[in-house]
Amino acid sequence: MTMPMDSTFKVTVNESFTFDLAEGDIAEVDALRTADAQYHLLKENRPFAVEIVKSEFNRKRYELKVNNNTYNVNIADSLDILINDMGFSLSSAKDIGSIEAPMPGLILEISVKEGQEVNEDDQLLILEAMKMENVITSPRNGVIKTVAVKQGDAVEKKHLLIEFE
Repeated sequence: MTMPMDSTFKVTVNESFTFDLAEGDIAEVDALRTADAQYHLLKENRPFAVEIVKSEFNRKRYELKVNNNTYNVNIADSLDILINDMGFSLSSAKDIGSIEAPMPGLILEISVKEGQEVNEDDQLLILEAMKMENVITSPRNGVIKTVAVKQGDAVEKKHLLIEFE
């Protein structure tokens, strides 16, 4: 059974400013891709040069440069907000046994090997998707059981990448 989730996001910038962003707000932004991970935005007739400097897709963290000012942005979707409101934390879910590709892409780099101990937030691999490099990090401390991909592999969404012991 799936519950319909509204399209509201809680966006935190530099761990200081938090605001709600609805799907309608996003539709009001006029964005044009000018290069890989670079965009020209118009919001209320004001221009913004935006570059996605770093993307941690699984952790929903991004580093953006907007008009030459750097911002660290965390995005929480409706499910994240609901879990937080219920008093739970996504980071407390330490029983994750494997990592699957969050989207189709190309494996650019693998930073771990089978049998290696890793800590939460350690870089596991880099997945290129939509011309952006996405750093896939470990969701928990553990030991790598299987690395199911090789550098240069093309993967589909939900393709097994790494298993933990």
